[in-house]
Amino acid sequence: MTDLDLSIVVPVYNEEENLRELLAEITAALKEEPIRYEVIFIDDGSSDSSFTVLEQLHQADDRVIGIQFRRNHGQTAAFAAGFEQAKGRYILTMDADRQNDPADIPAMIKKLEEGYDVVNGWRENRQDAFLMRKLPSFIANRLIARLSDVPLRDRGCSLRIFRAEVTEELKLYGELHRFIPEMVSFAGFSMAEVPVNHRPRVAGTSKYGISRTFRVIVDLMTVLFLRKYSDRPMHLFGMLGTLFGGLGTLLGVYLVWLKIWAGIQDNRFWDGFREFQIGERPLLLLAVLLVILGVQFLVMGLIAELIVRTYYESQNKTVYYIRKVVGGK
Repeated sequence: MTDLDLSIVVPVYNEEENLRELLAEITAALKEEPIRYEVIFIDDGSSDSSFTVLEQLHQADDRVIGIQFRRNHGQTAAFAAGFEQAKGRYILTMDADRQNDPADIPAMIKKLEEGYDVVNGWRENRQDAFLMRKLPSFIANRLIARLSDVPLRDRGCSLRIFRAEVTEELKLYGELHRFIPEMVSFAGFSMAEVPVNHRPRVAGTSKYGISRTFRVIVDLMTVLFLRKYSDRPMHLFGMLGTLFGGLGTLLGVYLVWLKIWAGIQDNRFWDGFREFQIGERPLLLLAVLLVILGVQFLVMGLIAELIVRTYYESQNKTVYYIRKVVGGK
């Protein structure tokens, strides 16, 4: 077991101008704190001399750890690598651009020690462009909060502190780092949110833009599916299959009734029945399409159920998360 109190995980991408100053600020913020810590920088395929700077920082301070990716994998992969390397009881994440203020770290530790599993930073006075950063973030936060039932005000703040057992449960891939609060909530951990200082960027260039909005929406769909239906996919696909199949069947019955009614109105039933044509009506095509979609969704649900059972049973995974065990072996 390690006796480290805190691991600080910092993804880095072309931030050579900020790294020395950031480490100096972290050192100053924790200088008076009675904790042992490490700072893990993950160089996410930088094209500048970021990793050279990290090597120099490690030589000057052995609390600094540098991990270099062969190429740019993204922030999610950087967090995952940092979590894997971290040895502290608490694990804190922050950006390398110095917009997060290390002076907030002691307060976040204090809040975590009140009994929470995760404490999220809330950039109460965010120093970013309104149209390109603040407005999309505001809309996304409100939308995700409503859809996920996780009422955070700021999901985009990387300044966040966890107990180590939380990061052990997080399985990060793709770009799911944006939905860490939702994943934490899904696993049943407790969360708090505290205001933190947010500073304007003083060096380097921003790596974010409005173009990531589509990716966020797609990833949100993934997270919501995993949250509600990861262990019972038939509930989703079966519901959709029943809805589409049932609607298609009702339309088919309606068209058949129209044909029968045409025969009833005609004195010669069969002549009226045959003369009333439904084969060229768009409703018939819609009915057939809906029935086919219904069958496809039902089959997809059955296949997904088989995959889920293989996933859990072949790897002995559980569908629950245990907080504590008292007694027993």
